[in-house]
Order: sequence, then C-alpha cells, then structure tokens
Amino acid sequence: MNKIILTLALTTMVFSGVSLQAQQPRAASTGGNSPHETTSNVIGDRRTGCRVTVTYGRPFVKGRKIWGSTEEKALVPNGKAWRLGSDEATLLVTQQPLAFGETTIPAGAYTLYMVPSEGGAKLAISTKLGGWGVPVDEAHDLARVDLKKETAEKSVEQLTMAIEKDATGTGGVIKISWDTAQFSAPFTVKK
Repeated sequence: MNKIILTLALTTMVFSGVSLQAQQPRAASTGGNSPHETTSNVIGDRRTGCRVTVTYGRPFVKGRKIWGSTEEKALVPNGKAWRLGSDEATLLVTQQPLAFGETTIPAGAYTLYMVPSEGGAKLAISTKLGGWGVPVDEAHDLARVDLKKETAEKSVEQLTMAIEKDATGTGGVIKISWDTAQFSAPFTVKK
C-alpha cells in the first residue's frame, strides 16, 4: 500500500511540476501529432514488486531516415543526444532502485533520452524533470547505461517502448523499437 501511495505522490509531483514551457504545441518538429503512451510493468510479486513506468511521445517514421549520421540527414544522428520520443520529455518512474549492470538508479522519477552510435547506444537517465524534450539537457545526467542494438525483424513505423520482465522475475528489460533498430537495457530490482 505504501508503494502505491509513493508512486501516486511521485507521479503527482512530476506532473504538477511541468513547466509552461512544456505546454507548447505538440509535434511541431515531426510534421503532425504524435500520440503519447504509458507503458508499465511490475517486476517481482504483483503486490510487493516494483512498478516501472515510462511515458513517452510516439513519433512516426513517415518515410524519413531515422538512424545514421548527420551527413545522411538522419533524424537521430549518431553521437548526438536525442530526446527519445516526441513533445514532452520521456518520463521514467520506478518504485524501487534499479541496477543497470554496475549502475544503480534510486527509486524516483527521471527523464530518459538516448545517445545512439554506430554499434549501440547509451540510455541517459536525467534528474531534470518537467520540460520539453528539446533541447536535451545533458547537465543533469544521473547516469548513462549501455543499450544493446539489434536489427528489428521487421520495420517499426512508430516509436515503441516496453518494460518486460526477465525469466528470473527479479529483473526486466527496457526495449526501444523504431524503424529498423531495436535497443535494450536489462536491469534488476534492488531492495
């Protein structure tokens, strides 16, 4: 019960703190409206486990080159911080600490963005909340963790994120799919 109250309190604080800057018209840079979605999963026991939630904007490919270099005029160029979605900054909320390899993120609310590269990417976890997705604020990074990059089985027209449980039940994986790429970051829940 305390975890539910903590999650509701954190979510209320985050959403009530959204600045007026975040109330810009949506998707001006993507040529149309991008729907927003919240994906969530409980890692561990459904009553005492850790709920991990991500809220993000879902842009479309719309015939554009998504991943690549600035010379290729890619929407998401290698080596540059990218907002990981559209419109408002992508929000991660976790009820318990999460360990991504050797990096532990305390329970709380964070902004997510990513820095892609040719062979993979970094998932950046920022303490700066309540803003628009651009410009990306790299000054408030709590951590950057590795994202494994794979080629998607089939092209994904709309950015999709998922929180999935792992086979042990003590951890999970954040998955990001868009166009021909799929990225993943496994984590475990710390008590």
